[in-house]
Amino acid sequence: MLNLNKTQKRNAIIAASISVLITSIILNTTNAESSKSDTKSVAWYTANIKQAEAQNKLCRADSENTALHETENCVNALHALEISFGVKR
Repeated sequence: MLNLNKTQKRNAIIAASISVLITSIILNTTNAESSKSDTKSVAWYTANIKQAEAQNKLCRADSENTALHETENCVNALHALEISFGVKR
């Protein structure tokens, strides 16, 4: 085991903490960007109506999960279906 004095131990702990913090920030930023890129627009769903229907079916599968119904993909898919068919589905 290394023999470190108090200052060296403190500096090692600070360096490790900073490293963990930076890694956490990088991972959170990467996850936020990837989830944004998974969101499809109303225009995309309008051009891909089968996927809009599949997404809408998935969103409505759990009628009690209102948080799912309010996601961008669910809202956009439903809007695309309303535009394409002129009625609320």
